[in-house]
Amino acid sequence: MSEAIQEASPLFPTYARYPIALVKGEGSWLWDDQGNKYLDFMCGIAVTNLGHAPVVIKEALKKQLDELWHVSNLYHIPNQEAAARLLTENSCADRVFFSNSGAEANEAAIKLARRYQQKIADNGRYEIITFNKSFHGRTLATLTATGQDKVKEGFLPLPEGFRHVELHDVQALEAAITDKTAAIMLELVLAEGGVHPVDPGFVQHIVTLCKQHGLLLIIDEIQTGMGRTGKLFAYEHYGIEPDIFTLAKGLGSGFPVGAMLAKEYLAEAFSAGSHGSTFGGTPIATAVVKATVEAIAGGKLFDRAAEAGDYLRAQLQDKIGANPFVTDIRGKGLIVGIECTEPVGQLVIEAQKRGLLVVTAGPNVIRLLPNLLVSHEEIDQAVAIISAMLAELPAAV
Repeated sequence: MSEAIQEASPLFPTYARYPIALVKGEGSWLWDDQGNKYLDFMCGIAVTNLGHAPVVIKEALKKQLDELWHVSNLYHIPNQEAAARLLTENSCADRVFFSNSGAEANEAAIKLARRYQQKIADNGRYEIITFNKSFHGRTLATLTATGQDKVKEGFLPLPEGFRHVELHDVQALEAAITDKTAAIMLELVLAEGGVHPVDPGFVQHIVTLCKQHGLLLIIDEIQTGMGRTGKLFAYEHYGIEPDIFTLAKGLGSGFPVGAMLAKEYLAEAFSAGSHGSTFGGTPIATAVVKATVEAIAGGKLFDRAAEAGDYLRAQLQDKIGANPFVTDIRGKGLIVGIECTEPVGQLVIEAQKRGLLVVTAGPNVIRLLPNLLVSHEEIDQAVAIISAMLAELPAAV
């Protein structure tokens, strides 16, 4: 462990950090300050979808750094217009609002849904229905929207206007809808909640309920968007078009940026002065977004993610599927969960010692999030490490 890690830190202890200081990255690989090399199957939690330090993003960033860093959103920003047009041309959306993070994108989605219902539809609706085990962010509104109590401890009073129901419980969902309901908000793969893909039939039922009751459908694509699931956006797997969806993580290839996208009829609800962000959609951020979307959508890297994801799950099933410690291997594209019979926190640490970076998704699930360009060789290496580690249980736990 480096001396820098051992020193008392002036940072708030909000993260349970591992004793590793990462200082360099290239493709699927990371190096720490001691020269140790790691195969990265975490990608900053689904952020570096193009791998570490991709040349095309580096070139776009360097070019913009030589030209312009920041101006107010009171002026037109050409990169912002270009990035928004790329996103709308490659999705079902017509309008884009850029933010700094996924939480802020989800905040914007919640605000847009409420403001549309109250100012345009003029019905006073404000409640958002979300699902247990979901994760939507750490701001007061988005942690309240999140269907996990652990993120809410110590932050009372929470904002009103959110209801939570069990995923796939049709009766509970129908019972939660009232004359106050404005929207239903959904992750199509509950990532932090254990890597649970949502059943297509349940999604179709949600769409039907939204149409029947005049509700907006918000899809949280913060972790699933930008090719991660084998489509550019996860909603494409389900043959639906959300009214609103949100992006972050893979949208900026490691540069902090988020976006809220919506249908044209909702544009009137976000009139001038109704919402804003000082740093949302800066020339630098949107130069990176533009290059990232061009690389992933233009290069159809989501097809690579679909093929690599199939290969990864097949290799895992072959190598560890019969291990009694493993109860399920599931996912969509390159978001894969290995559910185990016991907590896996120590296994994550053991994997680090063997040169593989993974992350949990709830106490009993190992989550794998390699980049969209991951090779079969790299997948084989990761699976070999996981297989060897599990074969040595209980020593590794």
